[in-house]
Amino acid sequence: MDTSLKILVVEPDKSRACEIIDALKDGGWPDVFVIATSTTLERIMKQYNPDIVLIDLVNPDRDTLEHLSLVSSARSRPVAMFVDHSDEGMTQAAISAGLSAYVVNGLQKDRIKPVLETAIARFQMTAKMQSELNAAKQALTDRKTIDRAKGLLMRARKISEDEAYGLMRKTAMDQGRKVIEVASALVTAAELLQ
Repeated sequence: MDTSLKILVVEPDKSRACEIIDALKDGGWPDVFVIATSTTLERIMKQYNPDIVLIDLVNPDRDTLEHLSLVSSARSRPVAMFVDHSDEGMTQAAISAGLSAYVVNGLQKDRIKPVLETAIARFQMTAKMQSELNAAKQALTDRKTIDRAKGLLMRARKISEDEAYGLMRKTAMDQGRKVIEVASALVTAAELLQ
């Protein structure tokens, strides 16, 4: 467990804020910053740049949920939200907003650490899957660009697909570039010449 994590807590009730701070410190997370209202969340996010955000709300509405998710950058860091009441629509909105944890029936001191650990693990898993998805999309895009460049070379030079790829590969090696860079340049040049 990383004890150097910076945790931002949004909690309007002072006594609950103290309970949260105590629970986090007992859990090995001493770097905690608490704000009482979400109106300062955006400014504090920029100044404090927390690793995790913990939000405690009694009755969130969809607009508040989406705003807090956006301002807390829920897609770029784990965000755990504790609420006293919810419904199926709010749960779906929480998932859509990218929250790492959405806990109903309020915040309980003994649940904070395991919920945050789960939120961190879920966030890391989701981030890894997103990274892999982005890499797969980029590889597909690169493959299409390389295939298009091979087609251009095959038509222009009357050579086979293997020869076209070999020519791009040799050019890339000679110029200290990647094959995709050579292919992109070739496709761009062909588009300019049309």
